[in-house]
Amino acid sequence: MAMHIVDRRLNPSSKSLENRQRFLRRAKALVQGAVKKASQDRDIKDVLEGGEVSIPLDGMNEPRFHREGGVRDRVLPGNVKFVEGDYLQRPQSKSGRSNDAGEGDGEDAFRFVLSRDEFVDIFLDDLELPDLSKRKLAEVENEGLRRAGYTTSGSPANISVSRTVRLAMARRVALQRPRPETIAQLEAELEHCGDEARPELLAEIERLKSKMRRIPFIDPIDIRFRRFETMPKPVAQAVMFCLMDVSGSMSEHMKDLAKRFYMLLYVFLTRRYRKVEIVFIRHTDRAEEVDEQTFFHGPASGGTLVSSALQAMHEIVQSRYRPADWNIYAAQASDGDNSYADGDLSGRLLKDMILPVTQFFAYLEVGEAGSHPFEMSESSLWTLYQRLRAEGAPLSMRKVNDRSEIFPVFHDLFQRRQAKEKVAP
Repeated sequence: MAMHIVDRRLNPSSKSLENRQRFLRRAKALVQGAVKKASQDRDIKDVLEGGEVSIPLDGMNEPRFHREGGVRDRVLPGNVKFVEGDYLQRPQSKSGRSNDAGEGDGEDAFRFVLSRDEFVDIFLDDLELPDLSKRKLAEVENEGLRRAGYTTSGSPANISVSRTVRLAMARRVALQRPRPETIAQLEAELEHCGDEARPELLAEIERLKSKMRRIPFIDPIDIRFRRFETMPKPVAQAVMFCLMDVSGSMSEHMKDLAKRFYMLLYVFLTRRYRKVEIVFIRHTDRAEEVDEQTFFHGPASGGTLVSSALQAMHEIVQSRYRPADWNIYAAQASDGDNSYADGDLSGRLLKDMILPVTQFFAYLEVGEAGSHPFEMSESSLWTLYQRLRAEGAPLSMRKVNDRSEIFPVFHDLFQRRQAKEKVAP
């Protein structure tokens, strides 16, 4: 009878998971750079598939101990050509890396394949939602353990020696257990006493010894074990509002850029955070809250009123997300066009209603392919937001025109704040 064995171990015989993880930790900075470079030319869905990356061979050097200076004698087994004092010429390399010019192919990069989880984890490693400070118990979850007093049963590893000794001592004192010193003193008196007092001392010594045997030094009722109980840990609650302009002024290329940004944001939030809710709002001259499928794939067109999206966000915050309990974030994507009459209302909503309750507000302005972001004429929305920034509003603003710019811009917006001094306008 034939037998088939399928190796489903996480660390199969052909690989060393421990060595692989050690290498990724040692070359972390180089691997992160390679992952970000490889991500620029990919579709969002392809980011989750892992793939091949390459790093310079200089990053493969390992630390080693070696002797500096002095005289060293080397023994080369099998030598029949050279004698002491001869100089050995470096052979010409036919392949591999070489510092000298010559013939042969050289290799200046080390290539290896990252799994899906490794690729995404490395790409998102230094990203985070900024100022995630407000905390509240969202749901009852048994997240951790805390000390909860003592119990009479438990694992031997949890025995509390101090509490056990304290209870044993209290019991011995309460029951008046004889002390060994008292018996030793009576036995010393017995050696020097006369015949008349001897029977009385013997009886007293025997009574004390009998009582000591009845009252043990440590009794099972004295033993106490440290008790632990599960407790819900405070979980940082956060909500991300995704505001996307789908009006007629947004071309298919602009919508594609905005959707790529939001798809990357969605991957980031769902991968890194468990207690983050995502609210999708799209708008033309009116705004509506939609589900994920409609947000990314539903057709829409019309005029443009940015204030409708801001007003919808404000109403949702008031009804469902209490600012005292929730970390509120918003990411807006638009081509920058807005009705001239709507500018003041949008500014007031953003300045008085939205920004005071949000931890972070990011604005992404998308443009047509082929033009440099900073060579474009400033749109009405960009001008409005720049004015608010000049007044001290906490806004982060970026422009993108090409797919390859999405990843660097996204990484810059959500990079850990301790890793950079400030967010550039």
